[in-house]
Amino acid sequence: MLIHPQINPVALQLGPVGIHWYGLTYLAAFGLFFFLAMRRLRHKPYASITGPGAWSRKDIEDILFLGVMGVVIGGRLGYCLFYKPGYYLSHPLEIFFVWQGGMSFHGGMLGVLASQWWFARSRQRPWLQVMDFVAPCVPTGLAAGRVGNFINGELWGRFSDPALPWGMVFPHSGSMQPRHPSQVYQFLMEGLLLFVLLWLYARKPRKTGQVSGAFLLGYGVFRFIAEFFREPDEFLGILALGMSMGQWLCVPMIVGGAWLWVWATKRA
Repeated sequence: MLIHPQINPVALQLGPVGIHWYGLTYLAAFGLFFFLAMRRLRHKPYASITGPGAWSRKDIEDILFLGVMGVVIGGRLGYCLFYKPGYYLSHPLEIFFVWQGGMSFHGGMLGVLASQWWFARSRQRPWLQVMDFVAPCVPTGLAAGRVGNFINGELWGRFSDPALPWGMVFPHSGSMQPRHPSQVYQFLMEGLLLFVLLWLYARKPRKTGQVSGAFLLGYGVFRFIAEFFREPDEFLGILALGMSMGQWLCVPMIVGGAWLWVWATKRA
């Protein structure tokens, strides 16, 4: 049995300003995205596009800027509307209190989809081509986010068998019983494993939409599995069919991703 080290969430204190580990993981996520996107320019079909439609560093900078906006705005609105709609509709100003915590991956994903639609429209590029470019660069950012969750000792897992060697006590949970370190599970599945699979898959030329479909399907499946080990949100608990809110939000991702991949594969 292990005990969570209860790391100080403030990585560096500069006078009255505290730099939090969680903020640094976001910076790491965006930095990794930029690095991988620059590498992605070497992959086909992007490397072979020339002329006015050629992909460039400026495109990546704009994709990243819009993506950051989409993650922050979509992630916050998604948390408020998916998880606590009644509360935030009664206290709408608190939607802007982002320092109190509360972000949703599924909301952030919708924000990114919207921001990249805007980018594609402004550049007169096919939206799915843009999403195929972006998708393989995303999982490392998800991995960085889970590192932040672990450092903060939040989003812990359900109770584990006391004999589980890596079962971990999270003192912040209010219980000294060992739990699954679900942040680590998600780091490994949604982050590292999904990145490796998607990056290798996307290195070869694929039909437009296949990479995006593979990302939606892969993330949806891995997150659905991880939710079996993650403690459900206290204010929601287990919903219909014994599934958590996270699992229900993954269902349309899995179905939509599978449909998109099949549709793209069958296109001439």
